[in-house]
Amino acid sequence: MYKPDTTILKKYADVLVKFALNSGKGINPEEVALVYVPDVAKPLLVELNKAILEAGAHPILRILPTNISRATYELSNESQLTFFPRRYHKALTDLIDHQIGIIADTNLQELENIDPKKIMLALDARKTTREWLEDKEYAGKFTWTLALYPTLAMAEEAGLTLEEYWKQVIKACFLDQQDPIREWDKIFIEQKRVKAKLDKMNIQHLHIKGRQIDLKVKIGEKRKWLGGGGRNIPSFEIFISPDWRGTEGYIYFNQPLYMYGNKVHDVFLEFQKGKVIKAHAKRGNKILQDMISRRNADKLGEFSLTDKRASRITKFMANTLYDENIGGRYGNMHIALGLAYKESFAGDVTKLKKKDWKLLGFNQ
Repeated sequence: MYKPDTTILKKYADVLVKFALNSGKGINPEEVALVYVPDVAKPLLVELNKAILEAGAHPILRILPTNISRATYELSNESQLTFFPRRYHKALTDLIDHQIGIIADTNLQELENIDPKKIMLALDARKTTREWLEDKEYAGKFTWTLALYPTLAMAEEAGLTLEEYWKQVIKACFLDQQDPIREWDKIFIEQKRVKAKLDKMNIQHLHIKGRQIDLKVKIGEKRKWLGGGGRNIPSFEIFISPDWRGTEGYIYFNQPLYMYGNKVHDVFLEFQKGKVIKAHAKRGNKILQDMISRRNADKLGEFSLTDKRASRITKFMANTLYDENIGGRYGNMHIALGLAYKESFAGDVTKLKKKDWKLLGFNQ
């Protein structure tokens, strides 16, 4: 079975630790980084640990066992699904300065036919931690990054060999270059230029038309475009959180979504007055319906574009982190339902209260 050499893994770890964290500046001495890595990706964990130590920072390492999620949902009762050790999570949230998450799926449909309501129940139980980290991030005291470690299951789902899959990751993350961090610096500079140009255009609304899509998106007041920041590696997209109330029309997605241990594909959404009024998927329709039935999950949270000239991803990867950044022949456009990015507000996010976000049309 194909394995990249240590040189590649070291470059990968350096990009995540010494570049992606601190929004492109890298981790600082004495800072604390919490690292979540699935057991099959232990070779990368070894290099991440080294990179954090080399930077003079403090690693907290967590190895996640794979192939246990199905049993968890099959055997857990409601009390177990919603169990939330509040003091533990609060203490951990207060302690860490950064978080690194690694995706390494060994079964992309592990939770197929599990009641989606159970999955949503467990997800909502962890909402408080996400809110704590979000508040800390907006206060400038926390950053995170997410990356992928190829597995045979992911490669097979994408119709690639494991070596071909790894080559896409290596290319996308500039690990084939002598100094990957230097290449990412160039990407950030270009993204900054594009964002500034888009902001100056003062766009009122976008109208996307094509085969199986006719969608209008209202940008809204006091918005700015986002991109880069090191939150995902790789990330070539330029995106914004629009005023959800001005979304009209329909969109069909020609790429599948892998989420919550399910595969959802051939998704069609229709919007009226900002809300999804029709939704259907040829596969995974049940989990799609349960997802959008949650509070405010039927409203737009993100509109995104990826320029083909920026992205080095050329193949379908069966993973949203990569597929939402695919370059290929045309680049791509995608939207996301749910939570808006507060960073898309053109001002100090810490000054706004809940009612202010509502007035501006940022979906919560």
